Order: sequence, then C-alpha cells, then structure tokens
Amino acid sequence: MSARDRLTDGLYGAGWATVKKLPEPAAVRLGRTVADVAWKRRGTGVRRLEGNYARVVPGASPERLAALSRAGMRSYLRYWMESFRLPAWSTERIKGGFAPKDLHHLTDGMDAGKGVILALPHLANWDLAGAWVTTKLGIPFTTVAERLKPETLYDRFVAYREGLGMEVLPHSGGTAFGTLARRLRDGGLVCLVADRDLSASGVEVDFFGETARMPAGPALLAQQTGALLLPVTLWYDDSPVMQGRVHPPVEVPESGTRAEKTSVMTQVLADAFATGIADHPEDWHMLQRLWLKDLDPAKAPGSPGAADGQGTP
Repeated sequence: MSARDRLTDGLYGAGWATVKKLPEPAAVRLGRTVADVAWKRRGTGVRRLEGNYARVVPGASPERLAALSRAGMRSYLRYWMESFRLPAWSTERIKGGFAPKDLHHLTDGMDAGKGVILALPHLANWDLAGAWVTTKLGIPFTTVAERLKPETLYDRFVAYREGLGMEVLPHSGGTAFGTLARRLRDGGLVCLVADRDLSASGVEVDFFGETARMPAGPALLAQQTGALLLPVTLWYDDSPVMQGRVHPPVEVPESGTRAEKTSVMTQVLADAFATGIADHPEDWHMLQRLWLKDLDPAKAPGSPGAADGQGTP
C-alpha cells in the first residue's frame, strides 16, 4: 500500500473512530466548520459543484452559485458526519431520522412479491435512508459499491454498510447484475445510486437540457425480472430529520427493443431525479464531472483515462 493510500485509509478510520463519539451538536458544528474551510479554499470539487449547479439553476448569478456551493458543501459534510455516526445511533434515532413521503409505492411493491428496485441520485444521505429501511421497515436489501483504493478503505465501507443491515456487492467483477436479479426474483429489495455512469454502457439522457450518461442497470433489472422500479429523492430541511419522496413506478414500455426500452426508462428516472435536484440543489453532492460536454476527451466514457469518478463508496 502506498503512503497516500495509507493516509487516506487512516483519515477515514480516524473519522469513524472520533466523530461517532462526539455529541451530536459538536458533530454538526465540526461538519459546518470543515465544510466552510473547504468552500473558502475553492478547490476543484467546489468549483465543479458550482459548475454543476449552474446547469441546475440556469441564469443564477455568481453570488447565487457561491451561496449554493457553500450550502452544498455543508450538506455534503452533514452526510459524512451522519455516516460516521450512524453505527453509534440507537435504533430509535435511526427510526426517527428519516420521514419519506409516498412510502406506499415501496410497501405495496414489496407486498406484491415481485421485487422492488429503488434508484436514487447523490442527494442528502442515502446511507441513512438505507439504514431506515432495514431498521424501521425491517426490510433487508442488496446494493452495489464501487471498489475503492486502497482495498482497506473499500473493506471499511462494506463492513460499515453490512453493519447497517445491507448486503453489499462489488461493482466490478461482472457478477453483481446476476446476484441482483436473483434477489429481485425472490421478491427482494435492491437499492442503487444511479445518477452518474461514465462507462461505455451508460445510457445517454437529457438532464437539465444537456446530455449526460446514467447507468442502464436499474432499467435492465426491471425488464429482466419484472421488479418494480421506483425513483427516490432525498433532501434536508432545517430539522435533524431527513426528508424524502418515493416517486411513482417507472413503467416498462410495451414495445421497442431492449435498448429502446432501457433508454426510455432511464430518461424517466433522470426526469424524476431532476425534479428532486431542482427543488433541493444544495443537497445534490455531485462534485465531479457529469455532463458529456464537461468531460475531457482523454477521460471520455470507455477510454483508458475514464477515472474521474465519484462513484458510491
């Protein structure tokens, strides 16, 4: 392991060990302080965040974008502070930490026994939403995580999410799709973060008026297994309770090739994501390139240099 990898792993380990022991008000203050320092430094991530917000809020002034990026960094650090502390939260704290609307789409789908796919963008805290599903609803689910470097950091995230009641599959290796399909055919639940895909298999969608690529997996799984595909959006308000909405099902088109159906369904997902992001742009934690126009040709999808990925740790 390189010195940089050891440092990265050590910093995450220290975060988990230290922040989860802090009283909640102290963790909130720490998160805001770190966010404000990072925002004032105006590093690559902050500048990219503002560039992405410029798409989401067209016509926004530089002052408006700066205010949005500051709020966005605070939201992003809230995610990390909560995630570091989630393993130490009580069952009641987790149950009371999330208040989703239109939950009947999920519960009715699970009751039907055909399996459900929840697809989310990088909004607010998807880990908290997952912990709430396993704790409050008592529904286990399967998800996928990108393999991180160093491997020890990936192992930390897998152990962390498994400790919250999730089954975690590695994104690489080619076996994840088959396992997800089996879970769905057994009437299970699959949750996927699905607003960014730079691979050659990504589906082109219109997203806030420009072309981006999103993963084909959710739509393909729904077609292949008959599972219900539900978009979910999340956001924070001024309370300690995260908010969310389960959107109506994405229907499988009655006609067309598999590729055509996948394109239509992924566009519907993108539109649902855009609705939630437009309503709460500061809670969209997209600090990397997303739109094709922003991609360096050397890092275009499918090229050897396509490594500019936030992924889902």
